[in-house]
Amino acid sequence: MWVKIIFVIFIILIIGVVIFFNIPYSKVKSDFNKAVTEQIDKTKAIHEVFTWDDIKKFPLPVKRYFEYCGYIGTPKMSYMKVDFKDVDFVLSADKPKVKIDYPLYIFVERPARLAFVDTTMYGIPFQGGDSFVDGVGSMKGVLGKVIPLFHEMGEELDKGSLLTILGESFLVPSVLLQDYITWEAIDDTHVKATISYYGISASGEFTFSEKGELLSFTTDERPNVEIDGSSQQVPWSIVFGNYQTINGIKQPTAVQVIWHYESGDLIYFESDDFTVEYDS
Repeated sequence: MWVKIIFVIFIILIIGVVIFFNIPYSKVKSDFNKAVTEQIDKTKAIHEVFTWDDIKKFPLPVKRYFEYCGYIGTPKMSYMKVDFKDVDFVLSADKPKVKIDYPLYIFVERPARLAFVDTTMYGIPFQGGDSFVDGVGSMKGVLGKVIPLFHEMGEELDKGSLLTILGESFLVPSVLLQDYITWEAIDDTHVKATISYYGISASGEFTFSEKGELLSFTTDERPNVEIDGSSQQVPWSIVFGNYQTINGIKQPTAVQVIWHYESGDLIYFESDDFTVEYDS
C-alpha cells in the first residue's frame, strides 16, 4: 500500500517538474527583459546619419571599414540587438559544448551590454547571461529556472565586460564615434583602440583586410573569470568572417570568440546564424 502511494507521489512530482520546465515563464528571462526595457527607456534617439566628417579623425583601416561596409549616409544607431541562434557554446574548458540562443543588446551613449543565455543541459533548462550596466559587470547561470549555479561580479568582470563592448563595437558603429574610445594607428591593416568609462580603461588591437573588412579583435587585457569566481589573464580574440550584404550594408555573418590558452585555443562561442537590428 505505502509503496503504491510513494510511487504515485513520485510520478506526480516528475509530472510537475516536467510541466514547470515547459511553462514559458522564467524569472531569469523576465529580469533580462526588464533590464533591456529600462535601458531602452533611458536611451535617446539619434536623428543623424554617418558622414565623411564623422570618420575623418579615424586611422585608415577604420575609414576603409565605414566605406567598404556602406555606412556613410545611413542612420546612426542608439543601440543594437543581435539575435544569435544555435550557437556552439562552451561554458568553461572542462564542460561539454551545447547549443544556445543568445540575444545581445549593446547601448551606445553610456556603454552598456545585456545578453541572455537559453539552453538545456541533460534535458534541464539552463538560463543566465552577461550584463554590464552603470559600470558593473555580472555573469550568472540558473539551472531548472530556480537553482542558482553561479553569479559572479567584481572589478575584473567589470573590465572584461567593458572590453567585450570594445571588441563588438564595429557591429554597432555609432560606438566608434564616442569620446570614450581613442585610436592609435599601427599600420594600414591594424589599429589599437582604448575604451575608458566608469573609471575603467582597457585596450585591444583590430585587424582588417586591405579592402576594409574587420577580421579580428585581440587583447591580452581581458580577465578570464570562471564560473567558480577564479580568474586568470589569457589572450582573447573575436574573429569575424563571411561578409554578406544585408539591407545594403556589408556585415560579417560568422563569429568566433576564442580563449588562447597555453595548452591550445578554446573556441567557446561560434555562430553563423544571427541577425542584427538597429534602433536610431
